[in-house]
Amino acid sequence: MQTIIIGLMLAAIIGPGALLGAPATVTYNLDASQSKFMAHANAGGLLWFKGHNHHLAAREFTGQVEITPDTLTPASLRLIVKAASLHETGADFTEPQKEIINKELREIVLHPDRYPDITFQSTNVTAKMSGTDRFDVKIEGDLTLHGVTKRITIPAVVTLSGNNLRAVGEFSVDRDDYKVKATSAFHGLVRVKNKIKFEFDILGLRT
Repeated sequence: MQTIIIGLMLAAIIGPGALLGAPATVTYNLDASQSKFMAHANAGGLLWFKGHNHHLAAREFTGQVEITPDTLTPASLRLIVKAASLHETGADFTEPQKEIINKELREIVLHPDRYPDITFQSTNVTAKMSGTDRFDVKIEGDLTLHGVTKRITIPAVVTLSGNNLRAVGEFSVDRDDYKVKATSAFHGLVRVKNKIKFEFDILGLRT
């Protein structure tokens, strides 16, 4: 009887969560309205139009981050970008030019009717604290683009603030690895470069 009473007193003092153990992970859902996912191609790269660089933004994407409190890791990231939502945002282009670029993106480059999603699923995350609630992380995982999946590593900076998590990073891929064709708005006037740089600045809200 005395043991039961002592146990109840401890539960009242330190709370039931401490006796049961802290949650293994905390989940954050991506808020696309406050996030950014972009693909950049230099002139002569994935697209070409009058020698200008291209800046493609995704309108529609979702994702989820799971972290371990205090240490961040173990952690995971899943990101899903709708390929059809990628569109030209470069200030160098007129609206009619952007329409041409976006049409070729759909019909020649990304084929969203066949490959609707660009996805990334982490397989391993390492983290090093670089400041208060700030971590330098390396996210290893599988990127699926144009129906092809390849293992890549993404460096990023993760910052925690209240119920918010922000992850900022960039990575490059070789389009040939993903069987992504290049296009020229005027049919092959320039040589094609292979590198595509992706950039993200994502905000997650704690569930």
